[in-house]
Amino acid sequence: MKELTNKTGLFKLQTVAISIDNLCFKYNQESSTLTDINLQILAGERIGLIGANGAGKTTLFLTICGLLQSSYGTVRLFNKLVNSGDFYPEIGLVFQNPDDQLFCPTVKDDIAFGPENMGLSPVEVAERVDMALSLTGVSHLKERIPHQLSGGEKCMVAIASVLAMQPQIMLYDEPSANLDLKARRRLIRFLQASPETIILSAHDLELVLEVCDRVILLNQGRVMADGNPQDIMSDRVLMESNNLEVPHSLTHKH
Repeated sequence: MKELTNKTGLFKLQTVAISIDNLCFKYNQESSTLTDINLQILAGERIGLIGANGAGKTTLFLTICGLLQSSYGTVRLFNKLVNSGDFYPEIGLVFQNPDDQLFCPTVKDDIAFGPENMGLSPVEVAERVDMALSLTGVSHLKERIPHQLSGGEKCMVAIASVLAMQPQIMLYDEPSANLDLKARRRLIRFLQASPETIILSAHDLELVLEVCDRVILLNQGRVMADGNPQDIMSDRVLMESNNLEVPHSLTHKH
């Protein structure tokens, strides 16, 4: 738990959803992809993870989920130590390319896959499927073949397939990649209304500004900045030194 002061000056306790201490990951012995990452993510936060290609964003996601084994350091989900290879229902990862996530004959089957593998009863699985379809607004696609869907439809179905497992934390890897404007706007509205703790990796910095209340800037596997999205992303020197541009919506504010 972390102690915070609210607007009345009173203290309240807020749950730490993710705690990362001295995290390092190396794909090989020559160089580190992640170096000395120290972060605390509070329950309910919406965090944008930004950085140029190769900054370590996806690697950080995979390490948080336990899909990669850290070289040293620890990750805890709600104070529970993450061990590589174990399944953690508290956290869900939505891949950048929905085709990497959708592999069943129908949308319904894809969304049912997670709950079925959690050992839920057929009735519970059906309830989870309908709930996830409803939340993402794609109930009409239930019997469709995933590879015949549009990019925006695939995106929402991929999200539904993770939500069906009812995680408390959602990691989104470039969720707006390859979406048209209408699908992107729908995604933004969905993310703004989502109750889960959210970390989203994005090159779409305008989306980050609309959705997130905190930004973490990575460069070469290190945290270069962590704080208010408007403050960090309007800092031209900081952004350009980390191979990023100030979002257009902020260029006339400073």
